[in-house]
Amino acid sequence: MPARALTLDDVRIRHADRTAHVPAGVTLSVDTGEVVLLLGPSGCGKSTAALAINGLVPQSIPATLEGTISACGIDVSTTTTARLSEHVAMVFQDPDAQIVSESVLDEVCFALENMLLPVTEILSRAEDALRTVGLWGRREDCPDILSGGARQRLAIACALAMHTSILVLDEPTANLDPSGSDDVYAVLRRVTADGDRSVVLIEHDVDAALPIVDRVVILDRDGRTAFTGTPREVFAGHSREIASLGVWLPTATMVAHRLETVGVALDPVPLSMHDLGTALADVQLPALRQPLAVPPRGEQLIRVRDLTITRGDSVLLDRVSLDVHEGDFLAVIGANGAGKTTLIQAMTGVARPPKRHVSLAGVDAATRDARALAQRVGFVFQNPEHQFVANTVADELAYGLRVHGDSSGRRLEPHEIDDSVDTMLARLGLSAHRDMHPFLLSGGQKRRLSVGTALIVGAPILALDEPTFGQDRERADELMAMFQSLRAEGTTIIVVSHDMQLVAEYATRVVVLSHGAVAADGSAASILSDDTLLRRNSLRQPPLARAMSSLDYPEWNGVTRFADLPGARA
Repeated sequence: MPARALTLDDVRIRHADRTAHVPAGVTLSVDTGEVVLLLGPSGCGKSTAALAINGLVPQSIPATLEGTISACGIDVSTTTTARLSEHVAMVFQDPDAQIVSESVLDEVCFALENMLLPVTEILSRAEDALRTVGLWGRREDCPDILSGGARQRLAIACALAMHTSILVLDEPTANLDPSGSDDVYAVLRRVTADGDRSVVLIEHDVDAALPIVDRVVILDRDGRTAFTGTPREVFAGHSREIASLGVWLPTATMVAHRLETVGVALDPVPLSMHDLGTALADVQLPALRQPLAVPPRGEQLIRVRDLTITRGDSVLLDRVSLDVHEGDFLAVIGANGAGKTTLIQAMTGVARPPKRHVSLAGVDAATRDARALAQRVGFVFQNPEHQFVANTVADELAYGLRVHGDSSGRRLEPHEIDDSVDTMLARLGLSAHRDMHPFLLSGGQKRRLSVGTALIVGAPILALDEPTFGQDRERADELMAMFQSLRAEGTTIIVVSHDMQLVAEYATRVVVLSHGAVAADGSAASILSDDTLLRRNSLRQPPLARAMSSLDYPEWNGVTRFADLPGARA
């Protein structure tokens, strides 16, 4: 393979139904054995560029491609995807989008069989790949019963078995709990250690990715290459500009920005938690902010008692009991498969629970009709596509208002609906996409639209499954600030999230689920500062808490939130 494995030169892509190019000028190169982290704001075209590297855009997804892409010395624009697949393998954001077989072993063998390889080589490659990702012992299992982390590792095994020179991964840990994320990056460390495979990695979790990354490429809002270089050159040299783009920075770098505003300068700028701990040990730290008082709890809105839900021989929820009050910001956390989604769907009546186990505003959630439920609960599913029903973004937002009216059930006039839709489009940063089909939005834009469909009716309870999935830092902050504002006005917020820092910053209360049962229930500070509890349940402390716990300043050891640090938010 040539020294330069991959080049994109001023690549501009315009989808068949759009007028603008997104991305509008990606230029990057990847050397043999190099791991490149590709970052940029939500909607700038990162995933589209990734799909173009293996020819899916424009060969399978209609689009106009300008500029040039060369992979292993091959012109991508004039090469079939079948031939390109021998050189470029891709792991999608959602592993379920690429799993097609009924056993783990068959899944890894599928592509190799299509390459007409000898049976002995197919089985040898499959075994090597599955052993690499730790799934050889589950080779006879159906992929459907694997956890989210295991399915993502299976998708990586399929790519590894192809023996391609280039591996492209689009947010491989987006749907995973912290333990699953650790597993995926342990695999990536192994497969990149020998330096003979080039990797393009799209990942919002910068802290997890940095230990294996050689170079970082930052795209601007239009999808043009803005910065490129080593992680230190990019993040230490351009952190202010990157932050202004709304792109995620390493947690340690964000802490350094925060402290700089109160006169504490850390030089060199830390990139890792270890760097941060070392730097903070040598400076005089200022006093911490006093935590904001948690407002008193309002009336009880949801009452769950001895809720058990089974599916076949599996117990999804096991005698769960809890209460949710007006104005709560409740986070439900736990490992993949712990029952989080099942719980919030049952406790909000979205999935009808057994009778007499869930009371929603004093009414049995099992008997409440759908119209009344929609006026009480706004729900955002983990997969945005599962709730889209209209052909344009604007109509998707208008649908609930047309069918159900506002939160009191009042029918709205057309001009009222139009005004509400325009306001919500502006809040979500989707005004320019009002006439686009929802399925053609980027992953982050789809998530914002799904949140908007829940917000627009004004229901007093808002339940969200992974609300910031696929979002850049700016949009994630905007969404969470919106939720905080709603909570201050009396809306009750319930979230499922694997983002421990998000939970630390915003939740007033945390419930930990383990194997369908409540393992812990308490304040966010008490739960997230208990490393033993979290690790026992395949979770990890927020990055900030891990850094602070090692300091020689006892006052700082229990800090879990940026909001409690001195200085202005970075």
